[in-house]
Formats: sequence, structure tokens, C-alpha cells
Amino acid sequence: MAGKGKKTDDFIEDIEDIEDIEETVKKIYDEDDSDKKKDKNKKKRRRRRKKSGAGKKILLSMGVVIVLLAAAYFGIAMYFNSHFMFDTKINGVDFSLKEVSEVEDYLKKQVADYTLTLEESDGSREVIKGADIDIEFTSGERLKQLAEGQQKLLWIKSLWEPTEIEAKVGVKYNADKLNAVIDQLKCMDEKKQTASKNAYPAFKDGKFEIVPEVIGTKIDEEKFRAAVTKTIDGFVDNVNLREEDCYVLPKFTSESKEVIEAAEKMNSYLGAKITYDFGSETEVVDSAVISEWIKINKKKMKVSFNDDDVKEYIKKLAKKYDTKYNAKEFTTADGDKVKVEGGSYGWQINQDAEYEELTKDIKKAQVVTREPKYTSKAASHSGAGVGNTYAEVDLTDQHMYFIKNGKVVLETDIVTGNPNKGNATPQGIYTLSYKTRNATLRGEKKANGEYSYETPVKYWMPFNGGIGFHDATWQPTFGGDRYKSHGSHGCVNMPEEKAKELYDLISAGIPVVCHY
Repeated sequence: MAGKGKKTDDFIEDIEDIEDIEETVKKIYDEDDSDKKKDKNKKKRRRRRKKSGAGKKILLSMGVVIVLLAAAYFGIAMYFNSHFMFDTKINGVDFSLKEVSEVEDYLKKQVADYTLTLEESDGSREVIKGADIDIEFTSGERLKQLAEGQQKLLWIKSLWEPTEIEAKVGVKYNADKLNAVIDQLKCMDEKKQTASKNAYPAFKDGKFEIVPEVIGTKIDEEKFRAAVTKTIDGFVDNVNLREEDCYVLPKFTSESKEVIEAAEKMNSYLGAKITYDFGSETEVVDSAVISEWIKINKKKMKVSFNDDDVKEYIKKLAKKYDTKYNAKEFTTADGDKVKVEGGSYGWQINQDAEYEELTKDIKKAQVVTREPKYTSKAASHSGAGVGNTYAEVDLTDQHMYFIKNGKVVLETDIVTGNPNKGNATPQGIYTLSYKTRNATLRGEKKANGEYSYETPVKYWMPFNGGIGFHDATWQPTFGGDRYKSHGSHGCVNMPEEKAKELYDLISAGIPVVCHY
């Protein structure tokens, strides 16, 4: 049986087709029958041979099936060298079991009917027809390579796993004709194009919110032509001009860092609250006011203040609350009300300095109650603004008073400037400039270098340039009408003891009211 086995193996090696396999099986069976006749008396061995022959028959049958299946499987795999596998879509179209040439024929038809749709930002559409630019299909080797590149030995998977292939369709066209078609498009008409607008912060509902950018219709010609060319080369049938950045875009969008930071800065300014203290009255600069002053440069996205508006606001404050050089109503020591004009006393806002201070407070989001910056201050905001400590000179009655904390602590007759010589003491409200002992008062300097007069005094207290309080020992009497005939050059002459008393009471900055 060993020889028979070797013989069987030799037969199997010589098998070329199904008929060979069948013939081989028959030969094996014939030999086995011959063995059984020769060994009739050896029942056990015959039974073994019979059993062994049956096993070989099964194995050989299985081998036949396997060979047939393998041949069929590999044959199908070779088929897919030039065909696409089951459930294959190319560019979205079903080409299952189709030859490369069939796909090419289909694509040629698609190219011939090609139309490019332009989707514009305003919702309108325009088309470029392939026929107008002489578009043609170019086959190349791409489809053939796609077919050959399939996983042919795994073709059976295509029965349950669909294949999606994106194949670049080769095309050629007349570039000059394409440019001519582009030139005639409505979207290329500059007269109909609109510019894009930047996003920017705007005040709404108590805060600054970002107004989105607006994409206009002004074409970026270089980008537009490049996008159209790329789309046609890729055999895509539509192009969204906005998505392809074909428009001249705004410099700043709602997502731009500069816009976001500008909005944040502007909103931080709204947190400021400046309350101006004008005694019994106040003025408030809050978010409602500030929002009208903040401006944004939309081209550079820079935040600033409207200088004119801020300065105008401060100017109005000054007009309302400044009292310097204004006529003032004054209540005399006798209880009379008089109108006092002249003098340099009173409130005066330093408008330039206050502009700087106000904008600084806003930028720092300060919440503060304060006075504005002043070039000149008064003691109070009520009445004449002199407060409750001041000197009063009654030019009509030729009498002066010193009021301290609301009470008269000194009064005396005086001699003021001689009106008949043009030296009348000017009315008005002033402040004491300084005080000094043992001064020499001098008049105008003459051509010869001498002064028109030189008068030594013990107590000198000026309040209006060269006009002031001082002792006048040369005056035998004070009060009445003496000033009309023996009046001073403008100063307030006082008895020495009263001058000394005033000198001890008064200090620089205390108001001096001169009135008729």
C-alpha cells in the first residue's frame, strides 16, 4: 500500500484540470479492488484498505473543491484589474463592475455638460458654461491606476463594504476665453460692488456690544480668478465666493482680538462714576454720560474720547459754577444786600487740567466724589463765596469791618482813595496777598529816578496789587468825607492801633470785600 500511496501522490501532482482529478480517482479505486481480490483471505487488512480508500476519496474531493474555489477567487481578483469592484461609487456615481473605459465615457459626457455656478455673498448666482471656455476631458492614467490600485485579493469585502472614490477629473480649457467670461460677470462690475465694513463696538442697552462685520461685494480679483481656476481644474460644479475669500474682506471681524479688546476697554470705562462737589450742588459723570464721549476708530480699532464733547461738558460746568470776575451779591455787616462787581475773587475751573483729570479717572474706572481742578478758589459756593471770615470795606460809609467766624471782631473808620484825583479805591472782592511789617510804599518812578512819593508804614497788608491796608499816622482823622479831599492813592488808611489789630487777625488768602 505504500507503493500505491506514492503512486497516488504522483498522480495528484500531474492534475491539470477537473478531468485529471476524476481519472485519478478512478485509477485509485481500480487498484484498491485488485488488492482486495488478491487478499480475500485477509479480511482485516481489506477492511483497513477499504476504510483508507474512503478517506482518500473524501480528501481528494475536498481538494478538488478547494482548488476550484481558489481558482475562481483568484480569477475574480484578476477581473478587477480592469473593472471596479462591487458597490463602488466614483464621485458619487455607481460604477460597480464597470470597466475603466465605461467610467471614462461617462466622465466625458459630464465634462461636455459642465457648468460652474458662482454663489455670491448677496445671494445671487452666476454661471460659467464649460462650452464657453472649450472645456474637454483628459483621461490620463488616473482611472486606470484607481482600478489597478484596488485591494483585489480582498474583493469579497466589497459585497458588504461600499467603496467611495473621489477621482480627479482631468480637464483642459481655453484660459483666454475663461478670463474673457470672467470679465463679463456682473460681480466684476466695480460700479455695483459694495465695500465690506469692519465689526465694531456700539453702545446698546447700557453696554458696548460688538456689531458684526459686513461682507461687501467688492471682489478681490486675484483671489477670485484663482478660486474659479481651482474649481474648474478640480471639476467642481459650484464655488461659494465668500467661503473662498474672493471678496475684499473687512480688516476686523467680531472675532478679532482688537475688536474684543476694544469692547472690553470701552465697557471698563463705563464703570467710572465721578461726582463733582459744588457745595450744596453736585454734578455726576456716569455711564450714560461717558458712553457718549467714547469713540472708536473703526479703521484702526483704537478707543479714544471725543475731546470736543468732554471739553464742552467741562466748559458748561465752568459757565454754571465759575464766579471769578462775576458780579456777586453780598450781605454787609449792617445786613444790607449789595451787588459787588469787580475783583479777582471767586471760583474758576482749570478746564485743561480738569480734562486731563476727568479722562484719567474714566480710564481707571474710578468711583470718586471730588472738586474739579481750579485755577482760583473761594471760601464757599454760597452768596458772594467769602465764607464766614473776611474783611469788609464800605467805601460809601468809609468804614471797615473784620468778620471772623461770622462775627465782627474789628471795625474802624478809614480813609480810602481820593476819587477827585483819580485814585478812588476800586470796588470788588479780592484776597489778601500777604502781610509784612515796616514797609516803604512808593509811587511811580520819575524820569530822574526818584519816586513820586515814598511813605514808610509799620503794617502793610496788600490785596489788590499795590492797594492794601496800612497805618496812616499822617491822617489826623478818619471816616466821613475826608477821602474826597485828603484821600490816599487807593490804599485803605487806618489808625495805627487798628492796623496793628487787623495785622494780627488777618492772613494771606482771606477775602477782602470793597463795596459802595
